[in-house]
Amino acid sequence: MPDAYILGIETSCDETAAAVVRSGEEIVSNIVASQIALHQPYGGVVPELASREHLRAIVPAVRQALEKSKRTYATVDAIAVTQGPGLAGALLVGISYAKALAYALEKPLIAVNHLEGHIHSVLLEERAKGNHAVSFPVLALVVSGGHTHLYLAEKHGEGWVYENVGHTRDDAAGEAFDKTAKLLGLGYPGGPAIDRLSAYGNPTAVKFAISQMKHRDRRDLNQPESVRPHFDFSYSGIKTAVLRHVETHNMRERVEKRRKALSALAQPKLEDYLASCDQETLDLIASFQRAIVGDLVSKTLTAARACNVATLFVTGGVAANAELRRTFESEAAKEGLPAYFPSRPLSTDNAAMIAAAAYPRLLARQFANADFCAEPGLVLR
Repeated sequence: MPDAYILGIETSCDETAAAVVRSGEEIVSNIVASQIALHQPYGGVVPELASREHLRAIVPAVRQALEKSKRTYATVDAIAVTQGPGLAGALLVGISYAKALAYALEKPLIAVNHLEGHIHSVLLEERAKGNHAVSFPVLALVVSGGHTHLYLAEKHGEGWVYENVGHTRDDAAGEAFDKTAKLLGLGYPGGPAIDRLSAYGNPTAVKFAISQMKHRDRRDLNQPESVRPHFDFSYSGIKTAVLRHVETHNMRERVEKRRKALSALAQPKLEDYLASCDQETLDLIASFQRAIVGDLVSKTLTAARACNVATLFVTGGVAANAELRRTFESEAAKEGLPAYFPSRPLSTDNAAMIAAAAYPRLLARQFANADFCAEPGLVLR
C-alpha cells in the first residue's frame, strides 16, 4: 500500500489533541492543547469544564495539525478518533467532530481504543527508528492517571489481539501520585512534582506496605474463569497510609503553608518546591514513590515470567517517571527482557498514538459504522 496519512483526534480526558501520522511510523505533526491551567485550581480534572474546553480547542488543534503537516482535509487518507475509555462528554466532542469531518470529506473513519493508542505509541517510535521486528508475545503495562493495566498482546493479521492479565482494583498508579501530591500540598498535576522531589529524599525512611491481591476481583466474577493467573494492583491503601503519616507526625500545618505558597505561583520551579519542603516531607515523598515503583516493576516482571513473554512495553503518563524507567530498565535487563518506553511527550495523552493505532485497521479496512458512539468503559481485546 502507498503511504497513508491518518489524521488522529484524541479528547478522552483533558488534552485536546490532533496529529497526522504517515503509515503508522512517522509523526508528521502532533498538536496537544493542554488544560492543566484550567483544572489546577480544582486539584483535578472537572469533566464538564474539560468538555467545554474541548469544544473551544478542537477546530484550532486540527487546523494546526494539518497546517504543520502540510496536508489538507482533502489529502489525508483517513480520520481516526478515540472511542474510549475516558470521560463521556470529552469523548463525544472528538467523536462528533470526527464523524462530521469523515462524512463531509467522504473519508474512512476509524474508532480507536485509547489504551491501544498508548501501546502503539511505543511501536510508533520503534518503527521510526527502523525497528520493525518486535518479538511476540508482548506484555504491555499501561500506567497513567486513569489506568493501570497489564495486557498480553499477540499479532493477529495486520493488527494485535489483547488479553488483560492484570488491572487495578481501585486507584490507578497515576491517580495515587496525584492524590498524594494534593494531600501534601504540591498542587496539580502532582506526579511530575513527586518524581522530581523524590531525588532529594530517603526512599527507605518510611515503610509502606502495598496491598497483595489474593482473590478474584468481584468485577470478574461473572466472567469465565481464566486458566492464566491475574496480577492485579491496588493503590488506595498507600494513599491512606500517607494521610495517616501526615496526621500522626503533625505535618498538617506544614502542608497548608506549602499549599498556600505554591498556589500563589503560576508555574512553580524545582527550587520553589524544595524551599517549601522540609526533609521529613522529602523522605515521605521518596518512600511513597519507591513503594509504587517497586510494586509496578515486581508485578509486571512476575507476569512476564508467568506468561513467558518476549518483549515488554511500559507506556502511559506514569511511564515518564524517571525512577520507574530506571528500575524497569535495570530489572528487565536482569531477566534478559527487552523493555521499551515511549518518549516523554508520547507518554501522556496525544493524537499521534491514536493515528498510529488506526493504521493496521486502515490496512484491514476495519472502519467504524456511522452510528458508533462513545464508550467510557471500553474494554481492550
